[in-house]
Amino acid sequence: MHAISSGLYIDEMGYAMSRLEIESDLCEDGDAIHEDSSSQKSKRPLKNLDNEITQITKLKSTPHQLLGQVGLGRPEFPVSPVKMLGGRESNYSGRGRFSSADRCHVLSRYLPVSGPWLVDQMASRAYVSQFSADGSLFVAGFQGSHIRIYNVDKGWKVQKNILAKSLRWTITDTSLSPDQRHLVYASMSPIVHIVNVGSSETESRANVTDIHDGLDFSSDDDEGYSFGIFSVKFSTDGRELVAGSNGDSIYVYDLEANKLSLRILAHTSDVNTVCFADETSHLIYSGSDDSFCKVWDRRCLIDRGKPAGVLMGHLEGITFIDTRGDGRYFISNGKDQTIKLWDIRKMSSNATCNPGYRSYEWDYRWMDYPPQAKDLNHPCDQSVSTYRGHSVLRTLIRCYFSPAFSTGQKYIYTGSHNACVYVYDLVSGDQVATLKHHKSPVRDCSWHPFQTMLVSSSWDGDIVRWGFTGSDAPSSSTKKRV
Repeated sequence: MHAISSGLYIDEMGYAMSRLEIESDLCEDGDAIHEDSSSQKSKRPLKNLDNEITQITKLKSTPHQLLGQVGLGRPEFPVSPVKMLGGRESNYSGRGRFSSADRCHVLSRYLPVSGPWLVDQMASRAYVSQFSADGSLFVAGFQGSHIRIYNVDKGWKVQKNILAKSLRWTITDTSLSPDQRHLVYASMSPIVHIVNVGSSETESRANVTDIHDGLDFSSDDDEGYSFGIFSVKFSTDGRELVAGSNGDSIYVYDLEANKLSLRILAHTSDVNTVCFADETSHLIYSGSDDSFCKVWDRRCLIDRGKPAGVLMGHLEGITFIDTRGDGRYFISNGKDQTIKLWDIRKMSSNATCNPGYRSYEWDYRWMDYPPQAKDLNHPCDQSVSTYRGHSVLRTLIRCYFSPAFSTGQKYIYTGSHNACVYVYDLVSGDQVATLKHHKSPVRDCSWHPFQTMLVSSSWDGDIVRWGFTGSDAPSSSTKKRV
C-alpha cells in the first residue's frame, strides 16, 4: 500500500479510495481496455523449452502408441477420440482401459471455450475465484465485503454467503482448507479471519451467525506498523497457513498452536504472492514487487533472512505464483506483461545481476506498459520459458497450470487486464484459446480439477462459467449472458 500526500491510501490494485468510482469508470470504459487479444498465436516464438519439462508434459498427455494405429493408414497425432475408443474396446494397449495419459490426451483436446453461462452477478468487483480441490465447491470474494461459496454439485446454489469482518479495502485473498470445513480470508490488515463453512447457516455474519476468529500475523518486530496481507494459502495437511504482505515479509501461522511460527523479512518490496511448493510444506515460493522469485527451505533456515535460492528474469514486479506441485517447477505472472516458467534447480544463491534497463517511468496501477519496454529482456534471465500476449495492469492478475487429471498440466491459463482469459500451450507457447465476455479486468479464474469447465471472475462483478460444445449445457440455475 502506498501513502499519498492527501493522507489517502492507494492499494496494490492501484486506486485511491476517494478516486474509486472515477478510476473504475475509466477502466471499465470500452476505449480504456484496448490491448489486442485476437491473436491465437504468440507474437514472438517461444525459445526452445527445457527438454525435461517437455518430456514430462508429453508423457502425461500422450496416448499409448498402439491406440494411434487402429484402422488403416499411418499413425496420426493427435490421435482422434474415435480411434482411441476403438483401440480401448479392442484392448490394443493390453490394459483394457485408458491410462491417465490416454485420458489427458482425449480431455485436453476439448478446451472450455463455449459459453459463457452466468453463475452470479454482484454490484462490486470480484477479486478471488477458486474451485475447491475436489471441485464440489467454488469460492468467490468481492470488494463489497462478500465472499460466496457455491455448491457446484447442486446447481451452483449459494451454500454460504459470508460478510467479511473488519474489511480493509477489499478481499485480497481466500483459501479453503483441504477438508473444506474452514475458509480463511485476508484484506489490507494483519488480521486474517477464519470461518467454519460447514455450519448449517447460509448467511455468515461475524459473531452473529458464525464465529470469524481473527488470526494475528503481526509480531513484536512490527512495532505497531499496520500491514496488509496480499496472499494466504493453507498447507496440504491443513495445519498451517503461509502469507505474504506489503511489509516485505512472508509468514507461517501454526493453526494448532494458534500463533505465528515464522516471519521472514523476505524481499525489499511488497510480497504479492506466496505458496507452499508441494504437499510436504518444506519449500515456500514467494514473489515480490522487487521482481524476484525466491525459494525458502524451512528445513535449513539458519539465517532467517536468507533464501535457499533466487530466480531472476522478470523486469517488473511479480503478481502471482502457481506451483506445479512437484517441488521443482512453478510459474509466475509479472507486471512486465509475461508469464515465466521456472525450474528451481536453476536458481542462484543470491541476486547477482542488475538488469539496469529502465530509461522510462511508469506505474502499472494507471498507466499502459511502455511500448519501448516490450522488447526488453533480462540479461540474466533464469526462467525456462516466457509466455506473452495477456496484459498485467491495475491489479494482481493471477495465472495457473491447467489441471493434472484432465490435461496433464499441458496448458497455462491467466486472467488479463483487457477483460479476457488466455490459455497457452506450455510446450509451444501458443495462445490456444482466448475467452471474451467481461467488460473489466479479469483478476482471477479457475479450471475445474476434473471437468472441462473454467470459471472467470471480473471487476465487472460477473462470475461466468465456460465449457465445451455439446457437453456442458447450462443448468437450470444458470443462464447464458447475452
